[in-house]
Amino acid sequence: MDENTVLLFTRYGLGHAPDELQQRLADVFLNLLNESGVLPAKMCFYTDGVKLVCEGSPVLEELRALETEGVELIVCSTCLNYFGLTGKVRVGIVGGMPDIVEAMQKAEKVISL
Repeated sequence: MDENTVLLFTRYGLGHAPDELQQRLADVFLNLLNESGVLPAKMCFYTDGVKLVCEGSPVLEELRALETEGVELIVCSTCLNYFGLTGKVRVGIVGGMPDIVEAMQKAEKVISL
């Protein structure tokens, strides 16, 4: 566990590409991250990134596995409300932007994906 690193997910996948490719890349990335054994302390999800932790997400199993390994998943409540997804969260802790800001401030390394 890398207690000093926070990953930010702001898209429904990785990169700027067609949705299917973004989601496939997120799936591969999360699997490789989990297998690496060097996990971030926290992963924050906001804007379109909140869709990754909700019902129907193609990466729920990977996120559950990371959470089981001790990675804290923080999900923006404002974004969930905006997209009408509040009742569809399947993994992580619903928090607010103050929680995300705090996680970023305490981290030595913040990586935006």
